[in-house]
Amino acid sequence: MGIELIPPSLPAFDIFQHALVPLHELLTKEERDEISEKYHASPYQFPWIKATDPISIIIGAKAGDVLRIVQKSETAGKYEGYRYVV
Repeated sequence: MGIELIPPSLPAFDIFQHALVPLHELLTKEERDEISEKYHASPYQFPWIKATDPISIIIGAKAGDVLRIVQKSETAGKYEGYRYVV
């Protein structure tokens, strides 16, 4: 049983430049409150993403944070989704 530490410099390439990885942004407390009010939901009711996910580690997300995920689609245009970090 060991502890795995993943430094931000670990990936041999910029994971955000990969074609299948959408933009991930860490929301401020004000933005998080605004989104919660807009959707009438507590942050923990959003879909979850683990704090151990490589994206979460690289952008410095901690448990309790909320991420905005912006996906581009040829048919739908731009889609924004939110994930609660657990």
